[in-house]
Amino acid sequence: MPAGSDPPDAAALLFRRATRDDLPAIVAMLADDPLGARRESDTSPLPRCYHDAFDAIDRDPNIELVVAQAGAGGALGALGIVGVLQLSFIPNLSHRGGWRALIEGVRVAAAHRCGGVGRQMLQWAIERARQRGCLMVQLTSDKSRTDAIRFYEGLGFVASHEGMKLHLSRGEGDHG
Repeated sequence: MPAGSDPPDAAALLFRRATRDDLPAIVAMLADDPLGARRESDTSPLPRCYHDAFDAIDRDPNIELVVAQAGAGGALGALGIVGVLQLSFIPNLSHRGGWRALIEGVRVAAAHRCGGVGRQMLQWAIERARQRGCLMVQLTSDKSRTDAIRFYEGLGFVASHEGMKLHLSRGEGDHG
């Protein structure tokens, strides 16, 4: 964003649950960075795995796949999807049975990065977690995404734990 310019007006973004029609735009955003380009398949038609994953997410009352849509006439231009995130609400025995929200798959369309869209998306997700009675919001970011890590820290997130992953091999018919 150019120096001296204001971030997009908060009223310019509409946050809503994603629909099946949003899948091409969502997958395009997931694939539009160095890490995503290696693991996503932004082809037409979209591979069945994306439709299957969407259906599973859509059926789960504790998961919300949310898109940020630019409002007509706003600073971001005509209606269109400019961001996406997945918000999962997780019950937990620790913290006296407190719920937590997990934010994953945060992406902003390339043309709208560094313009305040990501900040508005995360602020919306944090407020949504409050509405659902969560005690904390957590997320992970690949260690190579240093700009993203700085962005999350600027929103108050703290690297309080060391995250680990174990990738499982995919076999015929695996959906994960």
